[in-house]
Amino acid sequence: MNGADGIRLDKWLWQARFFKSRTLASKICAGGKVRVGGEVVRKAHYVVRVGDVLTFPRGREIFVVRIEELGTRRGPATEAETLYFIMEENT
Repeated sequence: MNGADGIRLDKWLWQARFFKSRTLASKICAGGKVRVGGEVVRKAHYVVRVGDVLTFPRGREIFVVRIEELGTRRGPATEAETLYFIMEENT
């Protein structure tokens, strides 16, 4: 995939291993708890691209990450870490 391509928000969050299942990632999206570029997104099928900045909660933490790669599968944690850059992490 190149930078012009996109991937579903819930799928990317799952592939990047922020959530244990795609269902959990979808619920976070549907609950309006994810922001893409500062705008609240309420749809799991929202298309994200390389360079998008996501803000979302996971447990008691708030993550702000920039998408570096889209990925093609849910691989090991070391592979998942290459998909994003953590810009800000608050507890």
